[in-house]
Amino acid sequence: MSVTDRIVDGFKAMFGARIVYNAVNGLLMLLLARVFLTPDEYGLLYLVIAIIGIGQLFADLGLSRSAARYVSEYKESDPGSIPFIIRTTLKYRLLLVGLVAGVLLVGRGRIAALQGDPAIAPLLVVGAGCLVFQSLYSFPEFLFQGFNRVRLSALLEVVHSVTRAVFVVVLILLGFGVAGALLGYMIGALVATTLGLGILYRECYRVYEDRGGSRSLRDRILKYGVPLTASSGANVIDKRIDTVLVGYFLNPAAVGYYVISKQITSFVLVPAASLGFSVSPTYGEQKATESLDRAARIYENTLQYVLLMYVPAAVGVFIVAEPTIELMLGPEYGGAAPVLQVLGVYMVFSSITSVTTNGLDYLGRASDRAVAKGVTAVANAILNIVLIPRFGVTGAAIATVVTYGIYTFVNMYIMYVELPLDLAHLGRPLAITSAISVGMGVGVMVLVPYVSSLFALTGVIAVGVLIWATLAVLSGLIDVRETMARLS
Repeated sequence: MSVTDRIVDGFKAMFGARIVYNAVNGLLMLLLARVFLTPDEYGLLYLVIAIIGIGQLFADLGLSRSAARYVSEYKESDPGSIPFIIRTTLKYRLLLVGLVAGVLLVGRGRIAALQGDPAIAPLLVVGAGCLVFQSLYSFPEFLFQGFNRVRLSALLEVVHSVTRAVFVVVLILLGFGVAGALLGYMIGALVATTLGLGILYRECYRVYEDRGGSRSLRDRILKYGVPLTASSGANVIDKRIDTVLVGYFLNPAAVGYYVISKQITSFVLVPAASLGFSVSPTYGEQKATESLDRAARIYENTLQYVLLMYVPAAVGVFIVAEPTIELMLGPEYGGAAPVLQVLGVYMVFSSITSVTTNGLDYLGRASDRAVAKGVTAVANAILNIVLIPRFGVTGAAIATVVTYGIYTFVNMYIMYVELPLDLAHLGRPLAITSAISVGMGVGVMVLVPYVSSLFALTGVIAVGVLIWATLAVLSGLIDVRETMARLS
């Protein structure tokens, strides 16, 4: 299978899995927000999940991604070391997970006091179990990426999302409320972790002759985890601390507005995330074979396509944010609309980093990325502290856009240094993409005043997609025959 075909195959698998993942999550979001929980309860649930997410950073310390990087390298040069890499990394992961879960249990009262909400403390008992299995779930997921077995990662995502949603709904219906929802999250992660570790052992661990490994290899895995921890920690600040700060300065309902807006952007970002996950190991493989020119062309084409998708998408989100929130979730969630509009800009930046950052890890530039992530993450936290009291929950979104934009451009510069890129070649496609966005935006804006139901909203969005697709084909940015041939 050629490099391009392998990327497309992985993209299709991951895209399908993430469509299922986000469709299930979207349905779960609607059920929780509109049927089962009040805005305050919804915000409380995701505030606890944000706290758990911070704990997951210390339960991993970058080891899963580091192991994936060395698996990608050693499966070509020294396959006998693969079992050692898996075995050693898993031992350290189990130790870290146990320590962090224990700290969370012991410190749950203090955490609740800091947030000023005693309801958090009992929820963190279930949250500790959720942390254990959610953290371990990521281990086989990233290892499969290192083996370039993206279909297996996709399978885990589907199992995880579906199992989680089923148990969340069942436990809430049984009367367990927010605690039941958290328990559903834990059970979903438990099932996916068990399946993932079993497949990892059968499909990846057993098939390689175990020749052991050296202390120097172990030390390199641990050492490479340091910059990955820094970048992951900064990522946690970007994606979790802001939620915690919204809860600290405002209230659980405001947390709900913020989380819902981010969940909607995550759904829209599915194609970019899938493409980035699939293409990233290819950069490491091309570097190992000294084919940097080919890696550069892959990145340029990937960047062109994500911009073609997400610049117009950001325009569309800005225009339809208000009717989308009110018709889907009800007027009580109207405070989420301005947040979603601001996060439309974040979507563009996030689509670029989705196809850039993991690639830098496989190219061995994790430390440089970590510095950029660390600086911008600290700036994000400071901006949140400044802007949330003044602008409310929208201030958190503004802080995210400003700092994530800086981080995006730094990552692109590092990729430019690492690969022989011709970014000037992207000028024409970007100009055409901007024109397409304007044309689509005008068409949607004319129709939005007539939106009075979900059916009408769906129709307006469909018209926007049709305008975008037509202009993209007429401009030559999308070749229909080539696209269909690749995806068939």
